[in-house]
Amino acid sequence: MAKNKLHIDILGADISISADEKQEYLDMLLEKYRNAIENVRKISSINEPLKLAVLTGFLLCDDLQKAANTTKGTPAAEVERITLGMISQLDEILTAPKKVKTKGAD
Repeated sequence: MAKNKLHIDILGADISISADEKQEYLDMLLEKYRNAIENVRKISSINEPLKLAVLTGFLLCDDLQKAANTTKGTPAAEVERITLGMISQLDEILTAPKKVKTKGAD
């Protein structure tokens, strides 16, 4: 398979990569990452690019690890059901109103 190129211009980073994946897949990953960054920005109120990138990457790695631990030896239909459930839960968490901390509250 020929390598496809992807230009990433996110959070001040401007790089290009080549990968042995279809262009549509690379574009989909980039869009998911952009959406994840925006969701993290909304729920965390962090605006510093490096912190946003690190936190987003950490949360995505956590999701992948949990998915890998849950799906060993699991049929494809069950993997799809679990994945859709995770997406639904993440959507609920990311769209829930933020809790506001008050001074002196623990």
